[in-house]
Formats: sequence, structure tokens, C-alpha cells
Amino acid sequence: MVKIFATSVALLIAVTTAASVPDGTWPSSTGTVQLKTAQIVKAGEVFDGKMQTFERSDVSCEGQTESGSDTAVFKLEPGATLKNVIIGKNQMEGVHCDQHDCTIDNVWWDDVCEDALSVKGGSASSVTTVTGGGARSADDKVIQHNGYGTVKIDGFYGEDISKLYRSCGTCGDKAKKVSVSNVLVVNPGNAVVTVNKNWGDEATLSNIWVKSSSGKVKICQWSQGNANGEPSMLGDGPSPPLCQYSESDVHINGEVPKASGTSGSSNPTQTSSGSTTSGDEKTGARHRRAEGDERTVDDELQVGRQEV
Repeated sequence: MVKIFATSVALLIAVTTAASVPDGTWPSSTGTVQLKTAQIVKAGEVFDGKMQTFERSDVSCEGQTESGSDTAVFKLEPGATLKNVIIGKNQMEGVHCDQHDCTIDNVWWDDVCEDALSVKGGSASSVTTVTGGGARSADDKVIQHNGYGTVKIDGFYGEDISKLYRSCGTCGDKAKKVSVSNVLVVNPGNAVVTVNKNWGDEATLSNIWVKSSSGKVKICQWSQGNANGEPSMLGDGPSPPLCQYSESDVHINGEVPKASGTSGSSNPTQTSSGSTTSGDEKTGARHRRAEGDERTVDDELQVGRQEV
């Protein structure tokens, strides 16, 4: 009886802590803070931005120009938490977790530059969590995973992005893991997740919702990592342990359920197949937003149809 009770409690906790699938609503900013240098969140500390927009006063986006943590808005030390923050467009690297084990809670990137979140360092047991929040207008990846360990993404919203998650394809033989659940991605340009086959990466996906004007979407694709050059794309689709999911985990152009955090709550109107691009690593276009833009997911889809 005790074992049954303990199991029931564990299951209840798992259900109640799962994030809901986003509905595409973008948060309103409560004000803007411009920083002269990256804000450091110390180990074990919690930084609550109270839904203010944070950006740099001395840095402007330069597209896919590589820079580093000095052009970020926030730098998190191991065990640090960043929550209730909107990252403005004046920055290059967004948020850096340069060592390991960071918590990102309800953080929104209004206009992604080179990367939104960079995760580096750590060990095989390191875990960085991204819960809630969202990102839009990313020519390339939103979350760049260069280090070891696992990144957990739950309840995230992506809009006009190339990739939600990219396991670094040029960082050498570092096996990385990612779990993605309860996400909504509108018009992904390349794939939801990209991992490396030859370096032992593993991706687990569940309850993935995609709005796409083309109807052809790569959910999980894999490349041949190359520490001395650009990685080459090899394939996509369910392929355990590399890409662990089933077609029932993916919902394309279906009606997103309200306040749903569990998989399989609605049948997909289309299954994932094909690709919107062939080996392209970037969307090739930025959809800059003026402040106060309140376009809905359906508006975004209509724009996509007009552009195709």
C-alpha cells in the first residue's frame, strides 16, 4: 500500500509540474533596462526580472557574426536561475550559461541575434532546464548546446526560427542529450532539433506542436559532426536513440489544446514529412517586429502563406 501511494504521488507530481503547450501569446514588457555590461547571476542566486525588457546599451545585433559572452545580456554561473525576463533586440548573444546547470524560467527573446541561449561546459551529469518562455526571429538556432550533459526544454514557444535546439556540430566529440516537450513552433525554417549522429547525441521529444505554412517540417534531424569544418546533414525522423519520438508525438497545423501539458491530447491534422529546406542551416530572413506588434499565431501563418 505504501509503495502504491508513493508511486501515485510521484505520478501526480510529474503531471502537475509539466508545462502547458504555449498558445502563441507574447508577453507585455513592464519597462526597459539597458545594461552597459552583461548582468552576472551568481551561483545559487535567482534573478527575477519582473517581466522587464533587458538589453545592452552598447551592443547592437550584427546578425550571425560570432562574438562571445561579453556581448550577452546575462551570464549565469552554475546553479543560477533567470526568470521572468524579456531579452530585447540590442544584444548579440542573449543569455550565456558558460559552465553548467542553469535554470531558465519564463524568459523571452524578442528578437534573437546570433543565439538566444548558449550552454557550455559541465559534465555528463549536468542539467540545464528551460521552462516556459519563447523566442522569435532567429536566423539560426535558439538554444546552442556546446558543452556536456543534458538540456531540458518544456513549454517553450518559437516563432520564425531556424532551429529550436542545436547540438554543436563543430565542438568535438561531446555526447549531448536534449529533451523537448510541450512546445509550439511557428514556421520553423530548418528543424525543431538538430543533433550529431557520430558523437552519440540523444534527443527525446514529446507533444511537439508545429504551425507551418508548408506543412513539411523536420522535427529531429541529425548531422555528421566535424570539429574541423561544417557538419553535413545526414537524415531526419524517428531514429532511436538519436531521435526518440513517434509520429503520434508530433502535431502539425492542429488546434493547440488549451492548458495542456500531456502528450496525445489532440490528433494531428498532418504528420511530419519532408523538409522546408534542403540542408539549409539558416532561415535566410529576419522578421523584425516593431514594439507593440500583437500578431497572433494565425496571423503568422497567413504571412507565411503569402510568402511561399
